Amino acid sequence: MDEFIIEGGRPLKGVIEPQGAKNEALQVLSAVLLTKEPVTISNLPDIRDTQRYKDILSLMGVKITKLAKDTFTFQSDDIDLSVMKTPEFSKLSSVIRASIMVLGPLLGRFGEAYAARPGGDQIGRRPLTTHFEGFQKLGAETKISDDNNFFELKADKLKGTYMLLNEASVTGTANIVMAAVLAEGITTIFNAACEPYLYQLCTMLNNMGAKISGIGSNLLTIEGVEELHGCQHRILPDMIEVGSFLGMAALTQSEVTIQNCACQHLGIIPYTFRKLGIDFEQVDDNIVVHPQDSYTVETNMDGSILTIADAPWPGFTPDLISIALVTAIQANGSVLIHQKMFESRLFFVDKLQTMGAQITLCDPHRAIVIGLNHKKMLRGTTMASPDIRAGVSLLIAALSAKGVSIIQNVEQIDRGYQHIVERLQTLGACIERRK
Repeated sequence: MDEFIIEGGRPLKGVIEPQGAKNEALQVLSAVLLTKEPVTISNLPDIRDTQRYKDILSLMGVKITKLAKDTFTFQSDDIDLSVMKTPEFSKLSSVIRASIMVLGPLLGRFGEAYAARPGGDQIGRRPLTTHFEGFQKLGAETKISDDNNFFELKADKLKGTYMLLNEASVTGTANIVMAAVLAEGITTIFNAACEPYLYQLCTMLNNMGAKISGIGSNLLTIEGVEELHGCQHRILPDMIEVGSFLGMAALTQSEVTIQNCACQHLGIIPYTFRKLGIDFEQVDDNIVVHPQDSYTVETNMDGSILTIADAPWPGFTPDLISIALVTAIQANGSVLIHQKMFESRLFFVDKLQTMGAQITLCDPHRAIVIGLNHKKMLRGTTMASPDIRAGVSLLIAALSAKGVSIIQNVEQIDRGYQHIVERLQTLGACIERRK
């Protein structure tokens, strides 16, 4: 297992560019299963999760050709569904949550699909109810093994219908959409997730010949087609990385330019970080963060302390709650962080408390951060990364801390951030990877 060694307490300076969006990548990689024709995807991030997903696709028979360092062509003209019942497939699927998204495209194209219970971050309950209720409404029959670890879906022919999703699940919406594009008739999905990832997926599917309207809203209408064809698709910059670098620059009092951010797709993210008092400006499609001796948290109009809470898009994405929390550590003022969607995502604050942060964990969903206002530095320590986003939050804290920090279990960070050590080194960070 690798670990990061970080000597913190020094400002960073320079230009950094966000990778391709991890969450979009996993959705559009699933969509290549919908056609036998070649699909070319560019700006694909080189992270552990996309590597694992390509292994899953390859095992199923997808031909993968590398055209450039971030560009690949996928051709699914010889899919072997039988491998999905093998222990090897179950083992691969069990370590990545996105593996559940093979079900929708395979069910739509072949009328059958299989999957092992997916893995992923341990951040609380993440039920699959939305996925399976959607498939059942389209006409699929579902079988679940006695140990609840293997799923089997079959349908003679999927048929369009109206459905109101029980929650605006991102992967659930994506899975149902990919099944519905090849269903007979019209499917209407209300309370659909409308994140930029879904916008991108639906746009890609339309470029493949699907007929989806309402893209970007929570009401999607899908007119089923007989088949889809190949296309070329470019993945958006990762908005989670943009937010991560914003928080990193503020906490380390650095001058950093985040380049090529696709600012029109960032939603409420810039607004939220401005609420924390961070000074930055948008220049063309770049975000320039200025060094600050102090950044003052805005209070609410009634005088109460600022609350930052996650919500389905267009609300503040839960993937940046950990980043907002760690950024608030050195703010001038107090912030209530309310993680509504996952009950275990704040269970890393004890590590920040050990570093000297003034944080009170009220319950599994809420934490109060009393900002240090850069009057007292965090201190280096040894800690382990519990999940992708918490891991990067600990990394940001370590970059701002006095002394040396060691972060273990960095494979979690590798799942979502490509070549992070090398990219931070270009900004002047004193960080290295050690076996």
